[in-house]
Amino acid sequence: MIAVKTRELLVALEAELAAQNLLNIESPTKEALASRAPFACDVMPFEQWLQFIFLPKMHTILDSNLPLPNAISIAPMAQHVWEYEERYQTLIGLIQALDTLLSGNGVTKEIIE
Repeated sequence: MIAVKTRELLVALEAELAAQNLLNIESPTKEALASRAPFACDVMPFEQWLQFIFLPKMHTILDSNLPLPNAISIAPMAQHVWEYEERYQTLIGLIQALDTLLSGNGVTKEIIE
């Protein structure tokens, strides 16, 4: 059940990134993709990290039936990056839902159904 809801949230996140014109056609360089900085903040904007690192990694985990992370905290970064951008509140909400779902903190019936 959590895997299904995770996939739904990931698809919704990607769709919202597209709706906000935040998806990039060009992939970052191999060096940028290998960044060890949190959210690769030293080499790419947060939305590129979501598109090119987070989303593919999560889909690989789901496709391979590997255990999902059980403690993530991405929403604080989204809130920091987009705190003054009203139009990105849906993105922040989707990321918060992923954090809550995967961390098991206060998972509500609304999130898992």
